[in-house]
Amino acid sequence: MKFYVLCGLLGVAGVLTFAAAVNEDTTWWFAVAMVVIVTVVAVHDVVQKKHAILRNYPVLGHMRFLLESIRPELQQYFIERNYDGRPYDRNVRSLIYQRSKGLHAEQAFGTEREITEPGYDYLLHSMAPVKIGAAVPTVRIGGPQCSAPFDASLFNISSMSFGALSSNAVRAMNKGAALGGFLHETGEGGITAHHLEYGAPLVWEIGSGYFGCRDINGNFDPELFAQKASHPNVKMILIKLSQGAKPGLGGVLPGAKVTAAIAEARGVPLGVTVISPPAHSAFTSPIELMHFVGTLRQLSGGKPVGFKLCVGTRTDILALCKAMLQTGVLPDFITVDGAEGGTGAAPPEFSDHVGTPLKLGLMMMHNALVGSGLRGAIKIGAAGKVASGTDIVKTLALGADFTNAARAMMMAVGCIQAQSCHTNRCPVGVATQDPRRARALDVQDKGDRVHNYQQGTVESAMQVLAAMGLTSFEDLGPALVMRRVGHSSAESFEDLFEWLDEGELVRGSPRREWNRDWERADPTTFAVPKVRTA
Repeated sequence: MKFYVLCGLLGVAGVLTFAAAVNEDTTWWFAVAMVVIVTVVAVHDVVQKKHAILRNYPVLGHMRFLLESIRPELQQYFIERNYDGRPYDRNVRSLIYQRSKGLHAEQAFGTEREITEPGYDYLLHSMAPVKIGAAVPTVRIGGPQCSAPFDASLFNISSMSFGALSSNAVRAMNKGAALGGFLHETGEGGITAHHLEYGAPLVWEIGSGYFGCRDINGNFDPELFAQKASHPNVKMILIKLSQGAKPGLGGVLPGAKVTAAIAEARGVPLGVTVISPPAHSAFTSPIELMHFVGTLRQLSGGKPVGFKLCVGTRTDILALCKAMLQTGVLPDFITVDGAEGGTGAAPPEFSDHVGTPLKLGLMMMHNALVGSGLRGAIKIGAAGKVASGTDIVKTLALGADFTNAARAMMMAVGCIQAQSCHTNRCPVGVATQDPRRARALDVQDKGDRVHNYQQGTVESAMQVLAAMGLTSFEDLGPALVMRRVGHSSAESFEDLFEWLDEGELVRGSPRREWNRDWERADPTTFAVPKVRTA
């Protein structure tokens, strides 16, 4: 019925506009053309079988799709409050933008957050704050088995590959890292000319695809690795076991996106679909992983070697510790990636429901190393929505030695959280391989912004530390981080969670759950141990 009414109206409009065009003014032919176009659209909508809403509401149904297409922008700019946006709220995004421009990231009139709500975390200040330190703090990464340690910043660029990011975005981040002397992780896509352009210190990430160090069959190539790892810009090596937003998943890069530059960097054929398997082929157990760590350290000339993972079961972590003790091979660092971390594309089942959040995973890793008597020789990095000075302080207080950020650094080069990274249509040229879109990102300006943002955030962390009455980040601990557990009560992380003593797992822990999982942990396999159900 509605279709016939619409047809009738269009027919009447067509007759009237045609008559006006013939008898009065030729400009009416424009109206005739519009009526014809609308009529064609209406007929198409009724005939097509893909969208039921268009069959029932021809022409008008397109408004629904139009509004749906701009819903994220309407939500972000006009509806959501400053503090409840996701993944990053407006206040955090504004902080990053202002700080990257060298402006003071300040707000007036007090906090907008519900600070008495359960789950709210805060830091304890001191009645006797101290003077802010003059020297910018660093952390030495490189254990007793490393001959080329590196003094890293507390805040670095986390893994993002060329391919996921545009060439200009990678170049801008490399410039910023070079200006500030902080680490720039390559992502598993390999080292490219864009990572080397400005001379920033690099962390070369080795994923399951072994891009940049693989043979024709996709297996690890020791000679090619040694050749590239010897580059003076490469300061550390990172083995990627899993990442926060999609732990346990590999990746697929469609052949259409494998350009000449990407093919050269990854060591893959031009235009051919590339698959990153979920698991590594160079090792199949925690013990073999440790031997692989030792091999990479030897091939790289003694540079720090570590691995990155999103924490899963506690037995997994304890199996790694047992493997370290059994082989005598220690990683120089371990990076814990939180489940709240980002990615260019992941199924919502994974990004929403798989993996351990950063704080819990970090505390588990720290406790496992302490209980195994290994913590003093291994540094812990942390990544997962670290964006501000307080984020750095909280993360270090809960067990980390340094932090990394990916999405925050993307915002420093202009990302507006459009969440279109997987479409190749990033509106600001950050997460795209479209040359026209990438051209909008000015490398010189955005490189300075990355430097400003990192520098300002570390300075903010130093300011917070001084307000807590501390002179060293090593003095931080879980007792200084509080969490609201009710509207009228709060407890410190020291009291809320278990904290193991040095070497207690090796001696035999009195904590039943930890001791049970220590006994179950098997360093000869990555398989999940069978759990007694009754």
